[in-house]
Amino acid sequence: MNVETRSGVSRALKRLRTVIFWLHLTAGLCAAAIILTMSVTGVLLTYQRQVQAWADTRGLDGGPPAVSAAANDVRDPAPLAPEALLERVAATNPGAVSSVRWSHDPAAPVEVALGRDVTLFVNGYTGAVLGDGSERTRAFFRTVMDWHRWLGLNEDLRPQGRAVTGAANLLFLFIVLAGVYLWWPRNLTRRAFRNVLVFRTGLRGKARDFNWHNVIGIWSMVPLIIVIASGVVISYAVASAVVGRLAGGDAPTAVMAPSPTARAHASVRGSSADLQPGQPAAIAPTDSMVSHAFLLERARAQMPDWRWVTMRLPIRDGRVVFTLDGGYAGQPQKRAQVTLSAATGDVVSWDPFSSQAPAQRARSILRYAHTGEVLGLAGQTVAGIVSAAAIVLVWTGVALALRRFSAWLRRRRRGGPAARAVR
Repeated sequence: MNVETRSGVSRALKRLRTVIFWLHLTAGLCAAAIILTMSVTGVLLTYQRQVQAWADTRGLDGGPPAVSAAANDVRDPAPLAPEALLERVAATNPGAVSSVRWSHDPAAPVEVALGRDVTLFVNGYTGAVLGDGSERTRAFFRTVMDWHRWLGLNEDLRPQGRAVTGAANLLFLFIVLAGVYLWWPRNLTRRAFRNVLVFRTGLRGKARDFNWHNVIGIWSMVPLIIVIASGVVISYAVASAVVGRLAGGDAPTAVMAPSPTARAHASVRGSSADLQPGQPAAIAPTDSMVSHAFLLERARAQMPDWRWVTMRLPIRDGRVVFTLDGGYAGQPQKRAQVTLSAATGDVVSWDPFSSQAPAQRARSILRYAHTGEVLGLAGQTVAGIVSAAAIVLVWTGVALALRRFSAWLRRRRRGGPAARAVR
């Protein structure tokens, strides 16, 4: 490449850098307030699940009662059967039970949901209702989530709020991707990389903001792109559709064979050869049903390392559905669903994460990648840290823009040349 050609390429790259810089700056200023709002609320929501669980159950003893025996306290380890538990709850809390959730921790309360809005925390050994959780904590997180999703707007204006946050999220994705190009040093020297990779002490004003903006941007780049991109998929149906198509579509990946008893039931009403995951065989209702306790044990046996098991109620079409969770609730790859025959306890369908369609698996992973929960507590922590990093990026970015604008105004007052856009 001759000198003239190299000079032309250099000028073209310089112009491209200038265009990308101004698009980066303009997008940042346009979306700064919304991005700041989503980042602050994102930090507050980092450990929502853990904080809510602590607030709901603090001070509650879900373990067996102490029994005095020869001056020693002995605890009866046998919990109540589900039928007895529900009978005792119904005696003081009438209402349709929609689900019952047990923890692997024997001292944790059992969660009994009445409809969609009420959850009772019950001692699994006595059936005593210990409380209904912390409404103040729930109200706090609902408010924070409302601001995170649709800027705290009322129900009538939520579609508009969601459109604004979705657009801001899309702009934020562009800002970060453009920042990757802008943060990359023009001169590939050790000093140039150190200036954008390491916090420098003793800096003030513009130099400090520039250093912080670059260092935080580079080190948070990958997790920040994952959090933002997954947010875009959540916000836009077309993005979700693209992810589904890239993942391989919505067709199931495997056919789960039914149990022999399930085939016998299905043979009465139709062939079970095409039984699919998530499509339990139809079983006629019957009065001869096995106990809930037996069903619960059969469900637990499907996932020996379960942490939570939830039984859905009421029983419909002679089937009982259990959800088993081996993770921390935000890890869909560790969750499965089993449907049992209420008449025999046989497995009608077993639907682990691996049996789902590729598109469904991809969307589930991205949904919880947005909060970091897909990687457990460590992932949540990283998501919270990069949300805090985004706050600093907004602050330093706006500060740098205001300093640039102030410098341009000073040059105008002095009658000097107009501010140039070269970075």
